[in-house]
Parts: sequence; C-alpha cells; structure tokens
Amino acid sequence: MTAPAETPRRARPDLLSLVLGAISLFFPLFALVLARPLGPLVVTLALVAVLALRSLTGFAKSAPAGLTWAALAAAATLGMFSFINADLAMRLYPVLMTGAMLFAFAWSLARPPSMIERFARMAEPNLPESGVRYTRTVTWVWCVFLVLNGAVALWTALVASLETWAIYNGVISYILMGALLGGEFLVRGFVRAREPAGHNPG
Repeated sequence: MTAPAETPRRARPDLLSLVLGAISLFFPLFALVLARPLGPLVVTLALVAVLALRSLTGFAKSAPAGLTWAALAAAATLGMFSFINADLAMRLYPVLMTGAMLFAFAWSLARPPSMIERFARMAEPNLPESGVRYTRTVTWVWCVFLVLNGAVALWTALVASLETWAIYNGVISYILMGALLGGEFLVRGFVRAREPAGHNPG
C-alpha cells in the first residue's frame, strides 16, 4: 500500500505569478520578437531572472518540491551556458525545461508518490488505492510524452529556423499537452464509470 502523499498547500495565483508564468511558458514567442534587436544573451539572462523570481512566488511554492528544484537546476544550467553560446542556450530552454520535468516525473516513479498522484491529492487528499495506481500509470504516460517532446524540441534547437523553433515550442507543444490532458480527462471519466463506488481514480 502506497503511503499517502503530503498534500501541497494551495495558493491563489497573484498577478505577478501569472505574468511570470506567462513569460516562462511563452518564452519562445517572446524570444522570436526580442532576440534580434536585443541579442540572445540579454534575452536568455532575462529569462533566468524570471525563472528565479517565479520560484519565490507563493503560487509556485504550491507545486511539488521536486518539480520546482528540477526547474531551478535547468534555469541555472541555462544561465551558465548562455555565456558560452547565448543563441544555443536560448534555443535549448524548452529542452532543459522538458528534461527537468521528465527528471521530476521519473524520479517520482522511483520514489513514490508519483507526480500525478501529488497533483491529484491537491483536490482529493484521501485518494483511494485505485487512484494511486491510475495516477502512476498517467505519470508513465507523461514521461513518454516528455521524452518525445524533448526530442523534437532538441531538433528545433539544433536544426530548425528560429521561427520553426518558436512556433513548435511556444504553440504546438502546448497544443499537444492540451490534447494529452483532454484525452486523460476522457479516459479518467471512463475509468471512474467502471470503478465501484468509493474507488474512483481521482
């Protein structure tokens, strides 16, 4: 029987958290506009500052600690590499963040509770055993997705044009994530319908 996870405290997203989150999520689109006039070094170091500041916000602290530390490690790597090759460092940001997420998700499989279980317990602290199994499976699915997404992101960083890199990492990858979330939501409803009462998967 898997031990219950510690439920992270919820925090309401304030305006600063929302702005910083939007910048970090859609950085490739901002970089597409700003990299040429400002230079990749300035743009990349500004991103590192945004990521560091975001980690101090109350809303970010509600996320699982493993995910936060992995993201900070990726940001630190990005900052150091930017002084060696600023253009490549800027382009590698999506790869590093995807890698950080993959590490955090995979580590949670080796050291339960799984990442998806931790998120699920935010809404349902008393997650049943069937929910624990289900969220572990979903965490595996996310790991596979992150491997594939990271591989494409790396290709766009090394081979593709700046425009292709920005469109994939700033738009298409999020559409794919949304599709995965939507598909998981449909599957969850199907699994819930098949489970006996009191044993829903979260």
